[in-house]
Amino acid sequence: MKIDKSLMSGSTALLILSLLAGEEMYGYQMIAELARRSNHVFDLKEGTLYPILHGLEAEGLVSVREEKAERGRTRKYYRITRKGSRALDARKEEWAVFREQVDAVVNSASPA
Repeated sequence: MKIDKSLMSGSTALLILSLLAGEEMYGYQMIAELARRSNHVFDLKEGTLYPILHGLEAEGLVSVREEKAERGRTRKYYRITRKGSRALDARKEEWAVFREQVDAVVNSASPA
């Protein structure tokens, strides 16, 4: 099922922080893992992912380290920070309330 991009725009940071809560990852790894876990509902492009990562880094929610890969390229690994973990917890709570209230409206019977 194709999801309207406007529905995704507010949740991408939550998704990325959730991935990084499990382990540090590099960009392509995040894209692949997000697609895998979502049955390809969330197929992010690099042009979408990296601005989000830069924003999270600017907020102090993720940190970055560079490591030389086998073929000589430098790869950036992203890790969630303590501040990022606290932000993730808050965003999860906010998401739960949002989801509950959307469900309450969408699933309630309306008078004819």
